[in-house]
Amino acid sequence: MNNNARIDIVPPVVAVSGSATGGDFSRSKASEDAERANRYRLVIEEGAREGQFIYKTLDRVTGEVVRQLPREQIVEFLKEGNYVEGAVIDTSV
Repeated sequence: MNNNARIDIVPPVVAVSGSATGGDFSRSKASEDAERANRYRLVIEEGAREGQFIYKTLDRVTGEVVRQLPREQIVEFLKEGNYVEGAVIDTSV
């Protein structure tokens, strides 16, 4: 055994008030992410064709459509009936 070993007392770590490590969950990044995720709702609707679905992310507070897949323009093309996937852009030129 080493007789020259030294043991130092380490003071406890005190978190600064308002930081995430201090237990103030209401102001933490995780809390902000949870609030943001809770604000949105996924709605799945049936599309114009059989087996097609439209996925919408809605803001629960405002009712606004935040994101939609497929996009609204593609949905309109599909309603016309003569749309074929890939036919929007002519790459043969």
